[in-house]
Amino acid sequence: MLILYNFANTKGSIFVKKTMSNTYKLFFGILILVFNIVHSQVNMNTYQGQWEGQINNKNAFNFKVEIQPLANHKYHLTIANTDLVVDTVVTSKSPKNITLDLPGNLRFNGAMNINKTSISGFFTSGILQYHVLLKTTGNDKYTGTWNIFMVDQLLSQSMYLSIENASEENYEAYPFFKDQRFTGTWCANFSKKDDIINFYDFKTGLQFRGKLKSELIEIDILLAGKSITKVAFRKSKDEWQLRPTNLIYNATYKKPNLLEDGWKISDLNTFNIDKDMLGVMEDSIQKQSLTHVHSVLIAKEEKLIYENYFSSHNQDISHDQRSASKSISSAMIGIAIDHNILPGVNQSIYNYIPKPYQYTKDSTKSKITIAHLLTMSSGIDAIDFGIDRKSIASENNYQPTQDWLKTVLEAPMVYQPGDVSNYGSANPYLLGVILGNTITEPLELFMDQKLFEPLGISNYIIQNNEKGTPYFGGGMYLTPRDMLKFGQLYLNKGVWKGNRIISEKWVEESFKKHHILANTKDKNEYGYLWWHKTYTVKGKKIKSIEARGAGGQYIFVIPELNLVAAITSGNYRNGRYWQPEKIMENYILPAVINP
Repeated sequence: MLILYNFANTKGSIFVKKTMSNTYKLFFGILILVFNIVHSQVNMNTYQGQWEGQINNKNAFNFKVEIQPLANHKYHLTIANTDLVVDTVVTSKSPKNITLDLPGNLRFNGAMNINKTSISGFFTSGILQYHVLLKTTGNDKYTGTWNIFMVDQLLSQSMYLSIENASEENYEAYPFFKDQRFTGTWCANFSKKDDIINFYDFKTGLQFRGKLKSELIEIDILLAGKSITKVAFRKSKDEWQLRPTNLIYNATYKKPNLLEDGWKISDLNTFNIDKDMLGVMEDSIQKQSLTHVHSVLIAKEEKLIYENYFSSHNQDISHDQRSASKSISSAMIGIAIDHNILPGVNQSIYNYIPKPYQYTKDSTKSKITIAHLLTMSSGIDAIDFGIDRKSIASENNYQPTQDWLKTVLEAPMVYQPGDVSNYGSANPYLLGVILGNTITEPLELFMDQKLFEPLGISNYIIQNNEKGTPYFGGGMYLTPRDMLKFGQLYLNKGVWKGNRIISEKWVEESFKKHHILANTKDKNEYGYLWWHKTYTVKGKKIKSIEARGAGGQYIFVIPELNLVAAITSGNYRNGRYWQPEKIMENYILPAVINP
């Protein structure tokens, strides 16, 4: 009323202007305050629970990569799915190698071969280093593929999101994929500002950025700061069905495919192998009495004779090896010794431990040698399983820390070095530290040039430790055919396709029975990160040397039968990690050992 009354005179109009100005300021200030309060009070409790959506592109995580060398150590790099994700010119940080740093912690580190026909290198943004082989197209460009989810194409575009432990501004978010061939994300770094949430998968390095809406969460999945796909999530009405409905089981045997990967191909009849017995195995897999089997492959006399995939797995999918890759770690130590990079296995580990950690050395720990690490007999309190108490430097205890090496080396000694072998991943982890500190080039490039490239292996992934270098305790990804190659290399005493990769002496030392693993149920004899087991089939005792990984990842080397087998599985949570041993004993060996 006061405003209207004073509107009639000049003095009053000034008063009105001032009053209206202050009123509007107050009014809009209140509006802004209310808006901000409402905006900032997007409560994460509202979003607690399970959500589901659809990925808009089944090839969203399959990339074509192209690198074009330019002048002055510059490179034109493009990464694309169906859309262009990265298109940039980057200067290499290394004049010797191709080291390209990109946004979002994405890095490429590689090297061109002598003939300049290919670039071999790794993409890294999380703890996984994805090996890619880029071949020349004849116009100074090098192209290849990078499948960040390991699979060549998603079978299902369904995606799920679990919002957990939500309370106002706090939450945890875990994505799941209906295509379970991808081993999943490990998410952390959850943050929220107003109605925007962010979190990070430290396995693949993918970033997730979400916008919270009424009954909707819109998630952008980012690589190098760019969106590669967007998913709209709505509250789940039904229980999640994570496994694809179109599971593929190959119920009948067929001759393996001839590929350009170095394998010669033959069939079961050539070696008088009981096809029906393997058919019984296939039926048991299909009926799930043999659970979560992903692949079974057999090679005899250097020929691939049996190859079968289940649960929609195929020859192009690199499979998590878990601790089966410890045997690869052993191979790398042998190669380093063969090349005089390391003088031998009887060296104290403290000759190679970085100076900041030398304070952990004492009269007992100074006696730990490389051989003790290879045979799990270091004596450090680093036992992964089989003991009721928790070991200080077990994998579950040192991996959550910020400095793995500090945790492992500060752990107390429970035995004198060499007295007792107890299975523990800290032992081969230290081997990786030793080798990485001894060579001058990146460890992953050394592994590629000395082992994988000579074997013709290009589709693989290396898991890193907390320092961003290869973790020798386990976690590589290999295709089953390449697992079989590694086993064949050892059966051939270090030779593949006429090319010596590892010395015969190292293979022989690796296969010796150095110790008995005290903390295993079977008290297995153990070599240099290789397991020993004897099977009894049709009255015959058959000796096998094996690489073994959690969930059922096995490479079998059986010299007396001139046979190698590889089995991959997904028994990570049901305790059936031993199932490949039963497949070998109950099906493969009875099929091979015929009168």
